[in-house]
Amino acid sequence: MATVKRKSRPAKETTLRHLWLAGLGLVAIARREGFNAAGRAVERADRLQRRATRFVAQARQRTRAQLDGVRGQVEPQVLKFSAQVERRLAPVLDKLGLSPKPQRAARKGKGKTQARKAAKPAAPARRGVRKPAARRGARKA
Repeated sequence: MATVKRKSRPAKETTLRHLWLAGLGLVAIARREGFNAAGRAVERADRLQRRATRFVAQARQRTRAQLDGVRGQVEPQVLKFSAQVERRLAPVLDKLGLSPKPQRAARKGKGKTQARKAAKPAAPARRGVRKPAARRGARKA
């Protein structure tokens, strides 16, 4: 038997088909990575948003806790200062005749006149017919 020699192409030779397939593979990989990158960016943005929301909520809680502590310390001092001012001004206001009137207790129920008014239905608003304007007579000369 005779051996047949086949000519093989050198491995280093690049053909148009190789270039086409390499380009097609590059496009497919770039597309897949683009979608993955977009998904990663959305996930990262969501994580940052959740983190910022948590940070704001924690800061709000801390601030409210600190304000409640300060309010607890300040309110008694304000009331004390107000009482001192009123106590010191009371003699001056008495001399000027401007002493504050004691406040009356609030009424618990309706009075008799208010009860009668509530029982009596309100009359509908009257809409009268307009009277014609008075005509002036002709002036006599």
